[in-house]
Amino acid sequence: MQSYKADLHIHTLLSPCGDLSMSPINIVNKAVEMGLRLIGIADHNSTRQAPLIQKMGQKQGILVLLGCELTTKEEAHCLAFFETEEQRKAFQKILDESLPDIPNNEDKFGYQIVVDEAEEIVYTEERLLWSALPFSLDELYTLVHEYQGLFIPAHIDKPSTSIMSQLGFVPPDIKADALELSKFTSPEMFIKRFAYLKKFSFFQSSDAHIESLIGETYSWFLMENLSFSELRKAFRGEDGRRVYCGTKCMD
Repeated sequence: MQSYKADLHIHTLLSPCGDLSMSPINIVNKAVEMGLRLIGIADHNSTRQAPLIQKMGQKQGILVLLGCELTTKEEAHCLAFFETEEQRKAFQKILDESLPDIPNNEDKFGYQIVVDEAEEIVYTEERLLWSALPFSLDELYTLVHEYQGLFIPAHIDKPSTSIMSQLGFVPPDIKADALELSKFTSPEMFIKRFAYLKKFSFFQSSDAHIESLIGETYSWFLMENLSFSELRKAFRGEDGRRVYCGTKCMD
């Protein structure tokens, strides 16, 4: 078994809240600098920038998860990650068909662009990616799993855009592959208050929107190798695989 340092919640310049410095090359270079071996791309309601970052990450020995940060009908944020490009493209089609037709205001919300390896703009998303999708929490879980993806409610302890802020609590029967916590708590502190959720694997991420925050908050994954299938096993706690939250656990 080997421990892999991970930050599974990173935005790019495609997210309206993402700084223009969050280009593929800058994200990969910062990940290398921070010793990250596993990162997740989590732009709002779009996976379009993830494939290039995955390609660039492979050259540096980094596994880049193809994913996004979904906004449910309840306006709760959830992460979704896919193993293959075929799965990502199929899910992106659903996003394209479902995103509300609300135009982005670049002056108010920010740019929503996809760039190539030379940092040339190749696509601009005209619709506001922050919008809520017309799917409930359970409906999105089902959709993500139809494409063999991982579904993870994001920063569940946050006072906004989280399950707890939008529903008032975390449903005990929530359908999720893991739960993400913000940097403002820890699994130990959280489980003291919500012991009924101790069956879930927890991890923490940076939710980076600017380059300097990439890898600031991270977790460790104890796995046989660096792969999507091993990541799934780690979340399930199978065969000795596991997730360690916080900087104190494995440094």
